[in-house]
Amino acid sequence: MIKKIELAMIGLGPASQPHSKSLIDLASRVNVRWAVGRSAERARAFEAEFGFRTTTDLDAAIADPAVEAVLLLTPPSTHLAIAEKCLAAGKHVLIEKPLELTLQRAERLVALARASGLRFGVVLQHRFRPASLRLKQALETDELGQVQAGFLTVPWWRPQAYYDESGRGTLARDGGGVLLTQAIHSLDLFRSLLGVSEVVKADVRTTELHQMETEDLVTAILRLGNGAPGTLMATTAAYPGYAERIEIIGTKGFASLIGGTLQLSWLDGTEERVEAEGKTGSGASIMDFPHDAHRAVLADFLDAIREGRDPQVSGEEALASQRLVTDILAAGRE
Repeated sequence: MIKKIELAMIGLGPASQPHSKSLIDLASRVNVRWAVGRSAERARAFEAEFGFRTTTDLDAAIADPAVEAVLLLTPPSTHLAIAEKCLAAGKHVLIEKPLELTLQRAERLVALARASGLRFGVVLQHRFRPASLRLKQALETDELGQVQAGFLTVPWWRPQAYYDESGRGTLARDGGGVLLTQAIHSLDLFRSLLGVSEVVKADVRTTELHQMETEDLVTAILRLGNGAPGTLMATTAAYPGYAERIEIIGTKGFASLIGGTLQLSWLDGTEERVEAEGKTGSGASIMDFPHDAHRAVLADFLDAIREGRDPQVSGEEALASQRLVTDILAAGRE
């Protein structure tokens, strides 16, 4: 039998739900030694729901010599400080997106992780959906031909009550609005598939549907990795919220990835469809999606630890996507 990896999960907020379900699915490979929360009341409720042993003593959980890896699910404003402690204690780290509040802090975090020699991965799970993997394969094997254009649309919805929650949509807690907090998953997938060499022009604003510090609507004209044109539209003001969409025009066919469903249509009349696994959390119920992709992220992280390699979404990969977010926002301010 393969020895289980001992893991501490830090953060018991909404993001812990799909991860906890995934860890239960992977129980033959990983053991949750600690689940760490700030509130004793939340910790008790979490332990009753999932059966993981909980604590409010963060430092004790990190210092536990039996813990080999940490799953960090706290707000981005805390990532650098907590991850630095984990890495200094010799723990591998898998961290929720985004890396940190600012690009500078994200760069420091990735540099610390690389210098540690430990495994460091980021939860950008859209890359792991079956439809995303099939689209990546189609692009890499030239099934779609030369890319002529790419379009990314993220028409999500968040009610004002979401932003009324303490810190939501603020620079101090989230580091940004729709682009860094919601659309980062789709933007990361889009960039990983097509590359983005330039932000030509952008418009960044807050609509009259929300009272918040940061943006809830971003549009941009992009230059893709091969020089072809690309566009972006991301918002949390599109009621009631619709699945994100990536569309690609190639010289041999057209690809449409809507949520987790992929439609490939070739010029010779043949087609292929990869069906969705469920909802995408595009509406007011932010955790309304299956946990399959999260399970795949965690499985890859466990494999990376055993095989001594980078996770598929390394710190540098996540940093490239956060750098693109920063570039788009900067172009919008111009």
